[in-house]
Amino acid sequence: MSNLVTKGLFSLLFISTSLCATAAPDTKRQDREPEAATGLIIKKTVVTDHAMVASANPYASKAGFNILKQGGSAVDAAIAVQLVLTLVEPQSSGIGGGAFMLHWDKKSQKLTTFDGRETAPSAATSDMFLDENGRAIPWIKAVVGGKSVGVPGVLAGLKKAHEQYGKLPWNVLFKDAIELAETGFIVSSRLEKLVAMEFNPGITKLPTIKNYFFPEGKAIKAGQLLKNPKLAAVYRSIAKEGTKVFYQGWIAKKITTAVQQSPIAPGRLTLADMSNYQAKELPAVCGPYRQYQICGMAPPSSGGVAIIQMLGQLEHFDIAQYSMNDPQFAHLFTQSSRLAFADRNRYIADSSFVNVPTQGLIDKRYLAQRASLINLDKDMGNAVAGEPEGALSQADDNAYELPSTSHISIVDEYGNAISMTTSVEMGFGSALMVEGFILNNQLTDFSLDPKQNGLWVANRLEPGKRPRSSMAPMMVFNQDKGLKMVIGSPGGSRIINYVAQTMIAILDWQLDPQSAINLPRITNRNQVTTLEKGTDLVKLKPALEEKGHKVVVRDLNSGIQAIVLSKGKLHGGADPRREGIAIGY
Repeated sequence: MSNLVTKGLFSLLFISTSLCATAAPDTKRQDREPEAATGLIIKKTVVTDHAMVASANPYASKAGFNILKQGGSAVDAAIAVQLVLTLVEPQSSGIGGGAFMLHWDKKSQKLTTFDGRETAPSAATSDMFLDENGRAIPWIKAVVGGKSVGVPGVLAGLKKAHEQYGKLPWNVLFKDAIELAETGFIVSSRLEKLVAMEFNPGITKLPTIKNYFFPEGKAIKAGQLLKNPKLAAVYRSIAKEGTKVFYQGWIAKKITTAVQQSPIAPGRLTLADMSNYQAKELPAVCGPYRQYQICGMAPPSSGGVAIIQMLGQLEHFDIAQYSMNDPQFAHLFTQSSRLAFADRNRYIADSSFVNVPTQGLIDKRYLAQRASLINLDKDMGNAVAGEPEGALSQADDNAYELPSTSHISIVDEYGNAISMTTSVEMGFGSALMVEGFILNNQLTDFSLDPKQNGLWVANRLEPGKRPRSSMAPMMVFNQDKGLKMVIGSPGGSRIINYVAQTMIAILDWQLDPQSAINLPRITNRNQVTTLEKGTDLVKLKPALEEKGHKVVVRDLNSGIQAIVLSKGKLHGGADPRREGIAIGY
């Protein structure tokens, strides 16, 4: 076993031992989501002086740490982390997917964002996911195979960021990922479990991915050494030739051939689609919350706008007086979420294709008017979208957003920061595996129905369009414009609730990041109020039902990675529901 693997395993064990306490496993637990919580680890806040990375996997965090120790920037470290996540957490993100990134440049006091979201093929049509009767096909039939694949954007986004903010050479950032792919990584119990669950039926139906995860017909097991020489070869090529080889060279040809010749649902992605892809640099969307400024991604991400809306509405209530276990907090939080999701489902889409009233949605007067709809004693039921300034008449959509995503939070020694959420959409994406990496199924993030009641859906499928997302990489700034927090989470459309709740715990309740992340989860996506199974929140069910809530108890699988800057120190946390760690120096 190579030095990298040996050191990686030692570091993983050391970090887990020194920062975590292990509780007895719940053997009765039956998780049914591809990224469900393990419930086994109680983690503590990590405090460092200079730099920190928090990611969803110890191998990935260690790779980012290595880059930071070499004097690399936050962008450099994010690239190294993503490359390793592609290998060790393939069900969640990878170079076959897309990402949204916030970047804070401390020296210039500049916040910008990079949109590496996938785009629809030029031959895509709005009715692509309708059956012969004009009805949306079941989601499980839409996600597997080539038809659901959009042009991968994460590498283009990372390269664009590196050209401006990278400090180390591009090829240096690939070193750990290449060696780990060649010599092998130790399969985690979580990856074993997700493969065994076969949540994505494609992993047993499509031959390439089946052979990788079921060698000799048997599912991979925790503790097994898993190698990926094909991915190592891809990385060597990209490290040497840049992203051009991915979008125009031999890798692009492999991708398009796999999509067009998929044994299940062949797709329409072409070499021209790959070659024409462009990542975008965009201004962040920001809004006030008490004495802070909170910032996130602009559309087609709905996460930034929705969280600004939720907190802007809750600013009209004294949230600090409550605790997480207070039914009144749960009530106010879910009502605010109902209102934000109603607007999200009607208005948020790719603003290059449709009018999105972004500023109207986060206007303080509009949010005050929306907050006035919250009844302190009664659930409002299904909230209706408002009419913000600049809004056009559109229909609500029915896109599926599944919880297989990953988040990376980084602060480097120069004070620069990255908040990056990255995804292949469903667990194991489209299940098309090309040269060791999995292709996304992000086209199912478009509304499968392009029209509702005779009105066009803003988030309908169109050629070259980016699908709406709930990914919510966020940053928070103090009154003096200094960076306060870097945060984000996976979790499908529940990301919005996960991140908003944790931000409230840190900003209103003054919890350290790990304590805030450890809190039990509550969500409402303008449907039912969901309480996290196996937590004290379940006790709130009768009180919420008295207020008219329809309450569901289930596993909630957030994956928060957060770094808080306070008194000259970096305080980091990683979600106990997943295997990630925060590490720094």
